[in-house]
Amino acid sequence: MTKGKDVPMERIALVTGANKGIGFAVARQLGERGIVVLVGARDEVLGKQAADALAAGGVTALPLRLDVTDPACVAEAAREIERRYGRLDILVNNAGIAGRFTGAPGEATAADLREVYETNVFGVVTVTHAMLPLLRRSPAGRVVNLSSHVGSLTLNSDPGSPLAGVNMIAYQSSKTALNAVTVAYAKELRGTPIKVNAALPGVVATDINHHRGHRTPAEGAVIAVRLALLDEAGPSGACLADDGPVPW
Repeated sequence: MTKGKDVPMERIALVTGANKGIGFAVARQLGERGIVVLVGARDEVLGKQAADALAAGGVTALPLRLDVTDPACVAEAAREIERRYGRLDILVNNAGIAGRFTGAPGEATAADLREVYETNVFGVVTVTHAMLPLLRRSPAGRVVNLSSHVGSLTLNSDPGSPLAGVNMIAYQSSKTALNAVTVAYAKELRGTPIKVNAALPGVVATDINHHRGHRTPAEGAVIAVRLALLDEAGPSGACLADDGPVPW
């Protein structure tokens, strides 16, 4: 990708939920590679604080108000990116929640699932829909959806799997749905320069699990960054962890 003959074109990345946790680590690692990072955050103050912290470390980072559950906010964010840059090269759909429901599946209501799906599934669709026209203008657009091992139907249905005793209906099913969404976009975009993949960061210590994970956000960010920087030969429609593909 070049600007003129010899000057490299800056790549532009948007990371949702980038003011903390894995999203912040992804933004930092992309920025350290010379990519302009848009720090998507629902809270403007927290987004600016995160962008300032990244900038203090030498990263070109700009805050962008982005509530993935608010279509009007997402549309305005897309217009702002178009005004500033005219395109988007990388979209990392990182924003996610676990939800408040912690009971057995038989006790869950549709409202319990809807709360989680609004961010983890519908939010991803809303953001991707708004950003796809900008990604189509990139020479090599990349979409990375932050999924989880707990979304794998193969692992969840295996009695011998480490996930056999995990049964969080709202969160787990939202990540399964996100995997299906990832595949659907990848199928649509076959034959284009855009690649769409799901990244599995592992059990990372973040707010979503009350910091009980055994991996750091920086470690969890590695696979998302790798997928964001895939070359032309890289996969699309894949579900990948650090150690390779994970069954859907």
